[in-house]
Amino acid sequence: MRGGIVAAAAAVVMLVAVAPARDVAAQNAGGQQAAGQAAPHGDAKAGQQEFLAVGCWECHGTAAQGGMIAGPRLAHTQLPYEAVLHQLRVPRNAMPPYEATVVPDTEVANIYAWLESLPPPQSAANIPLLNQ
Repeated sequence: MRGGIVAAAAAVVMLVAVAPARDVAAQNAGGQQAAGQAAPHGDAKAGQQEFLAVGCWECHGTAAQGGMIAGPRLAHTQLPYEAVLHQLRVPRNAMPPYEATVVPDTEVANIYAWLESLPPPQSAANIPLLNQ
């Protein structure tokens, strides 16, 4: 029974459109940008392992690349740390909440460090197939 609920929730997540990064950041930060605040120091290597262990990859892909029928791209995120943390704790749309007992703040900092360490997506102008 529970597996069916989880599968249904995952299907809903895949169908929900995600707001642009700047809108999500503004809403999650209470409409205020956390411009002067730096993210806590995290370990990117540990963050990659935690991203996979917690199951983030199931919706966001193993390289946080996201997709059309999955969670949004998180690699090289433009969201501030506070917005990512808030989305984990009090998610928008159909994403399940991840309480601090499941993913402590130190692990979130590690995951965030890994997401920031990933390269940005390639420009469409640099993809030959898209320029034919």
